[in-house]
Amino acid sequence: MYINIKVYLHSKGTKFLQSGSFPVPNSDYKKDPDWAGAVAAYGWIQQIKNNYAASADFRID
Repeated sequence: MYINIKVYLHSKGTKFLQSGSFPVPNSDYKKDPDWAGAVAAYGWIQQIKNNYAASADFRID
């Protein structure tokens, strides 16, 4: 199963949308869809922070 995630990034006075589609094991999703989605989202957001967080005013919505 795949889940879609969209976040807005704010940096240096600019706002832009970033989205992605991520695999989630069916068994995990059936047990607790919120948790499975949160795990996938957390990993992806950590990657974004590592790539874009150089700006002091950076934030993710």
